[in-house]
Amino acid sequence: MSEPVLRVLHLAANRWWTGSADPIIQLVSGLRARGHHARLAVTPGDRFEAKAREVGLPLVDDVRLRPRVAPIDLVRDVARLRALVAAEAIEVVHAHHSHDHWLALLVRPRRADGGRAVVARTFHNVRSVHRSLAARPLYRRTAAFFAVSRQIEARCREAGIPAERVWWIPGAADPRFRAAGDGQAIRAEFGLGHAPVVVSVARFAANRRHDLLLAGFGRLLDKLPDARLLLVGKGERRGRLEQLVAELGLDKRVIFTGYRDRDLPQVLAAADCFALMAAGSDESCRAALEAMAAARPVVARRVGALPETVLDGKTGRLIDDERPESVAAALIEILGDPVRARAMGEAGRRRAASEFSPERSVTIVEDVYRGIVRA
Repeated sequence: MSEPVLRVLHLAANRWWTGSADPIIQLVSGLRARGHHARLAVTPGDRFEAKAREVGLPLVDDVRLRPRVAPIDLVRDVARLRALVAAEAIEVVHAHHSHDHWLALLVRPRRADGGRAVVARTFHNVRSVHRSLAARPLYRRTAAFFAVSRQIEARCREAGIPAERVWWIPGAADPRFRAAGDGQAIRAEFGLGHAPVVVSVARFAANRRHDLLLAGFGRLLDKLPDARLLLVGKGERRGRLEQLVAELGLDKRVIFTGYRDRDLPQVLAAADCFALMAAGSDESCRAALEAMAAARPVVARRVGALPETVLDGKTGRLIDDERPESVAAALIEILGDPVRARAMGEAGRRRAASEFSPERSVTIVEDVYRGIVRA
């Protein structure tokens, strides 16, 4: 006998195509592919909404989901979502950010049998797990918590959340990165020739530690003077990073590619190594998973989910400190041995396919939903 269809509403007070956006879309899409009734509400007016519509997700209209809005907008959101939860017999309201979490508790009208929809929450980064007194009643009324890294899972226990209500879910790499190609078009675009190439994909923000990567890459050039570094992304710190590149004398070795979307698999395919020095707003570190899926060895610091993602010495190298010398040594170890680098990349591809597939994450969440709905 088949399991009954689950009826789930996801709330994501986020308008940007960054951090939690892609994992949320993958999760909702995966649930729908399994026949479940899954809806998504996002902050309208930007690329998150556009991307969700592009893949055919049914978004909830007439909501704002903005944490810093006038009270009248919050009242309207509550009324709209309460009506939807009642009309569509929603069983689980799954929140992804703090604003969503409080909202989720307000939009569960009591059913005829006296019950309400249950609340679930994903913590996408450590700082979203609060240990304040104000958070305790919120956490007590939440049936399940999902942590995208072991570090977040540990923080949940420190915040007083019972271990039996916390589940670790692995990050997921989009399958399109498994067919990344040979990267020759990207090498031709940037005139890379046969140079050893390091690629890093991260928003140009203060906490992403591009400065550490640049300092390490500068030291790498002492051993591999033809190497190139492609910095992929956009953000408010780009100007400062361009200035830093000039100050370090790396103008001819570091390339700002701009934001890449549809051809990102080809950009990764042009790399001999991928590097990531810090986690972003979603600590599953999706960029590293995508590089692994594209069969590229990863050099990364032990932050976010990277310690449980990258197998040190097998699919890449993990760095324990913040010294440029350590970054340079890890990069040289991989770039200086192409045969080993390819073996690491292939091991990473296999690991991404088996341990970090979207299907695995959806299965974990689906099983948890069934358990809390029954309870």
